[in-house]
Amino acid sequence: MSKKSFFLSLTILLITIGLVALIARRREPVVVKTNLENIPMKIQGYKATEDFFPDSVYEVLNADSNIYRHYRDEGGRKIDLYIGYYGTAKGGRTWHMPKGCLPAGGWTILKTQKVSVASNFHPKGVDLNYILARKGETLVCLYYWYQSAGKKVLSTGFEQNIERFKGKILYNRNDGAFIEVYTLTTENGIEEGTLITKNFAEKLLDLLPNYWPIEE
Repeated sequence: MSKKSFFLSLTILLITIGLVALIARRREPVVVKTNLENIPMKIQGYKATEDFFPDSVYEVLNADSNIYRHYRDEGGRKIDLYIGYYGTAKGGRTWHMPKGCLPAGGWTILKTQKVSVASNFHPKGVDLNYILARKGETLVCLYYWYQSAGKKVLSTGFEQNIERFKGKILYNRNDGAFIEVYTLTTENGIEEGTLITKNFAEKLLDLLPNYWPIEE
Protein backbone atom coordinates (compact mmCIF):
# COMPACT_ATOMS: atom_id res chain seq x y z
CA MET A 1 0.00 0.00 0.00
CA SER A 2 1.37 3.43 -0.96
CA LYS A 3 1.74 6.21 1.62
CA LYS A 4 -1.00 8.17 -0.14
CA SER A 5 -3.45 5.25 0.09
CA PHE A 6 -2.47 4.62 3.71
CA PHE A 7 -3.11 8.21 4.80
CA LEU A 8 -6.38 8.34 2.85
CA SER A 9 -7.60 5.16 4.55
CA LEU A 10 -6.48 6.49 7.94
CA THR A 11 -8.30 9.75 7.36
CA ILE A 12 -11.52 7.96 6.42
CA LEU A 13 -11.21 5.73 9.48
CA LEU A 14 -10.69 8.70 11.82
CA ILE A 15 -13.64 10.57 10.31
CA THR A 16 -15.84 7.49 10.69
CA ILE A 17 -14.80 7.06 14.33
CA GLY A 18 -15.50 10.74 14.96
CA LEU A 19 -18.96 10.52 13.41
CA VAL A 20 -19.84 7.41 15.39
CA ALA A 21 -18.71 9.10 18.62
CA LEU A 22 -20.70 12.23 17.78
CA ILE A 23 -23.86 10.26 17.03
CA ALA A 24 -23.46 8.23 20.23
CA ARG A 25 -23.35 11.43 22.31
CA ARG A 26 -26.52 12.90 20.82
CA ARG A 27 -29.63 12.78 22.99
CA GLU A 28 -32.32 10.53 21.57
CA PRO A 29 -35.43 12.58 20.71
CA VAL A 30 -38.77 11.76 22.28
CA VAL A 31 -42.31 12.21 20.98
CA VAL A 32 -43.76 15.40 22.46
CA LYS A 33 -46.89 15.68 20.30
CA THR A 34 -48.50 12.79 18.44
CA ASN A 35 -50.82 14.92 16.21
CA LEU A 36 -52.20 11.90 14.31
CA GLU A 37 -55.35 11.87 16.41
CA ASN A 38 -56.18 15.24 14.80
CA ILE A 39 -56.54 13.74 11.32
CA PRO A 40 -60.04 14.81 10.18
CA MET A 41 -62.93 12.63 11.22
CA LYS A 42 -64.55 13.43 7.87
CA ILE A 43 -62.67 12.60 4.65
CA GLN A 44 -64.18 12.62 1.15
CA GLY A 45 -67.72 12.34 2.50
CA TYR A 46 -66.83 9.52 4.89
CA LYS A 47 -67.45 10.14 8.60
CA ALA A 48 -65.34 8.28 11.15
CA THR A 49 -65.96 6.55 14.43
CA GLU A 50 -63.04 5.71 16.70
CA ASP A 51 -62.38 2.10 17.60
CA PHE A 52 -59.90 0.31 19.83
CA PHE A 53 -58.10 -3.01 19.92
CA PRO A 54 -57.83 -5.17 23.04
CA ASP A 55 -54.94 -4.19 25.32
CA SER A 56 -53.11 -7.38 24.34
CA VAL A 57 -52.95 -6.18 20.73
CA TYR A 58 -51.53 -2.79 21.74
CA GLU A 59 -48.90 -4.55 23.80
CA VAL A 60 -47.78 -6.48 20.71
CA LEU A 61 -47.89 -3.42 18.43
CA ASN A 62 -45.94 -1.36 21.01
CA ALA A 63 -46.50 1.88 19.08
CA ASP A 64 -46.27 5.44 20.39
CA SER A 65 -49.58 6.27 18.74
CA ASN A 66 -52.36 4.08 17.31
CA ILE A 67 -55.21 5.35 15.16
CA TYR A 68 -57.99 2.88 14.40
CA ARG A 69 -61.12 4.24 12.73
CA HIS A 70 -64.10 3.17 10.66
CA TYR A 71 -65.10 5.71 8.00
CA ARG A 72 -68.63 5.40 6.55
CA ASP A 73 -70.39 7.33 3.80
CA GLU A 74 -74.12 8.02 3.50
CA GLY A 75 -74.52 4.98 1.27
CA GLY A 76 -73.23 2.66 4.00
CA ARG A 77 -69.85 1.93 2.44
CA LYS A 78 -67.12 1.54 5.05
CA ILE A 79 -63.38 2.09 4.89
CA ASP A 80 -61.18 1.09 7.82
CA LEU A 81 -58.00 2.97 8.72
CA TYR A 82 -55.13 1.92 10.95
CA ILE A 83 -51.98 3.96 11.61
CA GLY A 84 -49.24 2.81 13.95
CA TYR A 85 -46.60 5.46 14.66
CA TYR A 86 -43.20 4.60 16.13
CA GLY A 87 -40.90 7.33 17.42
CA THR A 88 -37.12 7.28 17.19
CA ALA A 89 -36.81 5.68 20.63
CA LYS A 90 -38.85 2.70 19.39
CA GLY A 91 -36.91 2.27 16.17
CA GLY A 92 -39.36 3.96 13.83
CA ARG A 93 -41.15 0.89 12.46
CA THR A 94 -43.38 -2.05 13.21
CA TRP A 95 -42.84 -5.70 12.38
CA HIS A 96 -46.52 -6.02 11.51
CA MET A 97 -46.81 -7.33 7.95
CA PRO A 98 -50.24 -7.92 6.34
CA LYS A 99 -48.74 -10.65 4.16
CA GLY A 100 -48.03 -12.59 7.33
CA CYS A 101 -50.86 -11.44 9.57
CA LEU A 102 -53.69 -12.08 7.10
CA PRO A 103 -52.91 -15.80 6.60
CA ALA A 104 -52.43 -16.12 10.36
CA GLY A 105 -55.96 -14.78 10.77
CA GLY A 106 -57.46 -17.28 8.35
CA TRP A 107 -57.38 -15.16 5.20
CA THR A 108 -56.21 -16.51 1.86
CA ILE A 109 -54.26 -13.99 -0.18
CA LEU A 110 -55.49 -13.97 -3.78
CA LYS A 111 -53.48 -11.11 -5.21
CA THR A 112 -50.62 -8.78 -4.30
CA GLN A 113 -49.18 -5.96 -6.34
CA LYS A 114 -47.65 -2.50 -6.15
CA VAL A 115 -49.92 0.31 -7.27
CA SER A 116 -48.74 3.82 -8.10
CA VAL A 117 -50.88 6.44 -6.38
CA ALA A 118 -50.49 10.16 -7.09
CA SER A 119 -51.33 13.01 -4.72
CA ASN A 120 -50.59 16.69 -4.31
CA PHE A 121 -47.47 15.88 -2.30
CA HIS A 122 -46.52 13.15 -4.77
CA PRO A 123 -47.67 14.26 -8.25
CA LYS A 124 -45.46 11.66 -9.95
CA GLY A 125 -46.97 8.90 -7.84
CA VAL A 126 -45.63 6.63 -5.12
CA ASP A 127 -45.88 2.84 -4.86
CA LEU A 128 -48.34 1.45 -2.33
CA ASN A 129 -48.91 -2.24 -1.61
CA TYR A 130 -52.26 -3.71 -2.62
CA ILE A 131 -53.62 -7.01 -1.30
CA LEU A 132 -56.82 -8.84 -2.20
CA ALA A 133 -57.65 -11.63 0.24
CA ARG A 134 -60.58 -13.94 0.99
CA LYS A 135 -62.03 -15.48 4.13
CA GLY A 136 -65.11 -17.51 3.42
CA GLU A 137 -67.48 -15.34 1.36
CA THR A 138 -65.83 -12.11 2.51
CA LEU A 139 -63.04 -10.39 0.61
CA VAL A 140 -60.77 -7.55 1.73
CA CYS A 141 -59.27 -4.89 -0.54
CA LEU A 142 -56.29 -3.49 1.32
CA TYR A 143 -53.59 -0.88 0.70
CA TYR A 144 -50.64 -0.44 3.02
CA TRP A 145 -47.35 1.43 3.11
CA TYR A 146 -44.67 2.83 5.39
CA GLN A 147 -43.98 6.51 5.91
CA SER A 148 -40.99 8.38 7.34
CA ALA A 149 -40.08 12.04 7.88
CA GLY A 150 -43.65 13.12 7.18
CA LYS A 151 -43.59 12.96 3.39
CA LYS A 152 -41.37 9.96 2.63
CA VAL A 153 -43.62 7.16 1.36
CA LEU A 154 -42.11 3.69 1.13
CA SER A 155 -43.62 0.41 0.02
CA THR A 156 -41.26 -1.95 1.87
CA GLY A 157 -39.72 -2.20 5.31
CA PHE A 158 -36.28 -2.39 3.67
CA GLU A 159 -36.77 1.00 2.05
CA GLN A 160 -37.95 2.39 5.36
CA ASN A 161 -34.86 1.06 7.10
CA ILE A 162 -32.66 2.95 4.63
CA GLU A 163 -34.59 6.19 5.19
CA ARG A 164 -34.47 5.69 8.96
CA PHE A 165 -30.70 5.21 8.81
CA LYS A 166 -30.27 8.39 6.76
CA GLY A 167 -32.57 10.28 9.11
CA LYS A 168 -30.67 9.11 12.17
CA ILE A 169 -27.32 10.15 10.74
CA LEU A 170 -28.40 13.50 9.28
CA TYR A 171 -31.18 14.65 11.61
CA ASN A 172 -30.92 12.45 14.71
CA ARG A 173 -34.43 11.20 13.94
CA ASN A 174 -35.67 7.93 12.47
CA ASP A 175 -39.35 7.79 13.36
CA GLY A 176 -41.89 6.22 11.04
CA ALA A 177 -45.39 4.88 10.62
CA PHE A 178 -47.27 1.94 9.20
CA ILE A 179 -50.51 2.84 7.39
CA GLU A 180 -53.28 0.47 6.35
CA VAL A 181 -56.50 1.30 4.50
CA TYR A 182 -59.01 -1.43 3.67
CA THR A 183 -62.62 -2.33 3.03
CA LEU A 184 -64.54 -5.59 3.28
CA THR A 185 -66.57 -6.60 0.26
CA THR A 186 -67.97 -9.50 -1.77
CA GLU A 187 -66.99 -11.07 -5.08
CA ASN A 188 -69.14 -8.57 -6.98
CA GLY A 189 -67.74 -5.59 -5.10
CA ILE A 190 -64.01 -6.08 -5.69
CA GLU A 191 -63.71 -3.39 -8.37
CA GLU A 192 -65.55 -0.80 -6.30
CA GLY A 193 -63.74 -1.77 -3.11
CA THR A 194 -60.36 -1.45 -4.79
CA LEU A 195 -61.28 1.97 -6.18
CA ILE A 196 -62.66 3.54 -3.01
CA THR A 197 -59.72 2.37 -0.88
CA LYS A 198 -57.26 3.70 -3.47
CA ASN A 199 -59.00 7.08 -3.54
CA PHE A 200 -59.04 7.19 0.25
CA ALA A 201 -55.33 6.31 0.40
CA GLU A 202 -54.63 9.11 -2.09
CA LYS A 203 -56.34 11.65 0.16
CA LEU A 204 -54.53 10.30 3.21
CA LEU A 205 -51.18 10.79 1.48
CA ASP A 206 -51.97 14.50 1.34
CA LEU A 207 -53.20 14.69 4.92
CA LEU A 208 -50.50 12.79 6.80
CA PRO A 209 -47.61 15.28 6.41
CA ASN A 210 -49.79 17.96 8.04
CA TYR A 211 -50.40 15.81 11.09
CA TRP A 212 -46.99 14.21 11.49
CA PRO A 213 -45.86 13.80 15.13
CA ILE A 214 -43.30 16.13 16.68
CA GLU A 215 -40.13 14.88 18.32
CA GLU A 216 -37.68 16.95 20.39
